[in-house]
Amino acid sequence: MSIQQEIQEAERKAWRALASYKFIMFGYHAAIWVELNRIAQSQGHKRRPNPFRDLVEVARRKRG
Repeated sequence: MSIQQEIQEAERKAWRALASYKFIMFGYHAAIWVELNRIAQSQGHKRRPNPFRDLVEVARRKRG
C-alpha cells in the first residue's frame, strides 16, 4: 500500500471513529494521519491540508 493510500485510510478511519463517538480512536487515527502526512512530505510528496482543521477550530471556539 502506498503512503498516499495509508493517509486516505487513516482519514477514513478517523472520521468513522468520530461518527461512532469513539473519541480515543478518532484521536489515534487522526494522529496517524498527521504523522503519515509528515513522512510523505519528507519523501517529496506535496503536503496535504489537514482534513480535521475545521473541527479543531470548532473545538477552539467552544473552549472559550
